[in-house]
Amino acid sequence: MSSNFMAIKTVFVTCFVASIFISCSQQVENELQAPNVIFILVDDLGYGDLGCYNKESKIPTPNIDQLANQGVRFIDAHTPASVCVPSRYSLLTGQYHFKNKRDYKEGRIAPERITIASLMKNVGYNTAVFGKWHQGIPNEKSPVEGEELMNGPLDHGFDYFFGIPASLDIPPYYFIENKLPVEYPTDSIAGSPGTGLRKIEGPFYRGGNIAPDYSHGKVLGQITKKGVEYISGKAKEKNPFFMYLALPAPHTPWLPSKEFQGKSKAGMYGDYTMQVDAMIGQITDALRNAKIDENTIVFFSSDNGPVWWKDAVEKYDHSAVGKLAGMKGDSWEGGHRMPFIVKWPGIARPGSVNDKLISFTDVLATFAEMNQVSLTVNDREDSQSFLPLLKDNGHPATRETFIHQSSKRMFSIRKGNWKFIDGKGSGGFTDGYDPSVKTRDNFPGQLYNLENDLGEKTNLYELEKEKREELYNELKALTSVL
Repeated sequence: MSSNFMAIKTVFVTCFVASIFISCSQQVENELQAPNVIFILVDDLGYGDLGCYNKESKIPTPNIDQLANQGVRFIDAHTPASVCVPSRYSLLTGQYHFKNKRDYKEGRIAPERITIASLMKNVGYNTAVFGKWHQGIPNEKSPVEGEELMNGPLDHGFDYFFGIPASLDIPPYYFIENKLPVEYPTDSIAGSPGTGLRKIEGPFYRGGNIAPDYSHGKVLGQITKKGVEYISGKAKEKNPFFMYLALPAPHTPWLPSKEFQGKSKAGMYGDYTMQVDAMIGQITDALRNAKIDENTIVFFSSDNGPVWWKDAVEKYDHSAVGKLAGMKGDSWEGGHRMPFIVKWPGIARPGSVNDKLISFTDVLATFAEMNQVSLTVNDREDSQSFLPLLKDNGHPATRETFIHQSSKRMFSIRKGNWKFIDGKGSGGFTDGYDPSVKTRDNFPGQLYNLENDLGEKTNLYELEKEKREELYNELKALTSVL
């Protein structure tokens, strides 16, 4: 294994008794072993759903809140897109998704593109992904019996994969282990009707092909179980592991198991989010049971904002985005400002809060700096390490500018406290369903000062013309690849 920031070192301990010598040597080696790394990514969870981010949340999330108590909670962390496929691409590769011209059907990640998994594998980590891939696997829609599914996780740095090809509401429905389906989707299932303003809430999923033993309501538990088993097995090995746990919830269908039904005060969505929190509790319990929790870094975040319209806010008195505006798909903060927690025993100060700007693209450079890996200019073009922020909560910001694209492909740029949106409305799911959108549409674009207007209520497009032009020109320059 190549050297890294906490590489295993040869340590000689002088002990007079042979048995004590062995015990001492093993103890010191365990303490100096490179830390395991787990990145937990949940699906469609909002900035205001967690108690540690929103004291008024109607959803108990004790396990995630505990991670925040044990680590640092970032309050200005963002996904470069407010829907899952591009958001996950940027997390895995460190590149802005809009620069990538590959089609989903061929696999979004190019064979030569570095990923956080290939980086970790190259420095000696065992690597695994559990859960939702959703970067495109050729033939995922119609797998052929006996033929390997290529250009999936194992072709991008992961040693092991157990999960599903796309979202829990997108057919075909089946599990993949490594490069082969566990069972082929030979049966069919009717779609489940949804609820809400756009009928994509509640138990919604699309009809299509399904594997005989596949059950939507059991998927979350099955993925978590595999993750727990992996931790237990790898804890006994000498080399550290990197695990990407991509839980496909609380994305639809909202199917909380019986023990969570009716337990929150935010309906099926809240109950299902409680179940997600419980699954994360199983992962952190597994680390403690394996006695490796003090030598494991745990990252936690969500891929984009929640599906939670104003009628749901009024019905449950719960804002899934807290004080932010918008939701999944939107250019407004609720679409892409994410909960982001890092528990790193001995490094990240427990219970701390960091208000510096970071992006999903920055995980690659952070992992590289952690392992003293030099990235090429092309590999790190959109990635800026926030390792200094983990080590020193008072360290100056490592990123000043950030680019975002909504589900309708409307761009916005953030620089310092200023945010410019190059278009009208939310650019995403909220358009057409929120009467307040009209009040923002008097101008061709939007400009907000987030320092005193985090809810993006006052459009300064005409009042701050110089700032507007500055950000517009910078946005055009940074997106000139299109």
